[in-house]
Amino acid sequence: MKEELVYVPMAADIVHPGHINIIKIASGLGKVVVGLFTDETISSYKPSPYMTYEQRKIVIENIKGVDRVIPQLSRDYEPNLRLLKPKFMVHGTDWREGPLAEVRKKAIGVLAEWGGKIVEPEYTQGVSSSFFKKKVRDAKEETK
Repeated sequence: MKEELVYVPMAADIVHPGHINIIKIASGLGKVVVGLFTDETISSYKPSPYMTYEQRKIVIENIKGVDRVIPQLSRDYEPNLRLLKPKFMVHGTDWREGPLAEVRKKAIGVLAEWGGKIVEPEYTQGVSSSFFKKKVRDAKEETK
């Protein structure tokens, strides 16, 4: 039996339980390829990452369940989806509304061309890189 390919896009600047949950679910579906956002891609929509792409890549490729890491060059997943033609793409439910809703809609359409599907684990509440970065900034302010 051929093992299915699973695409998981992420920035992963501060790895947290939400990332681990997504990877665990994805690895249960097949071979996991993480599309790791480049520094330039992250900087296009939020503050620059703490770690460089290469540093984040080392962390992610050493997480149990990750088979390969490739660069995600934009917020548009279409190029990597067409390159890999995965059976599944795994993304948390946080993209159903807001700025990524259109990106989600496009990804669903692209995947449908070859019978691929989106798997959307419930977003892990209370943890996000942005949340942890804010905590660090707030703590820094308190020490001044």
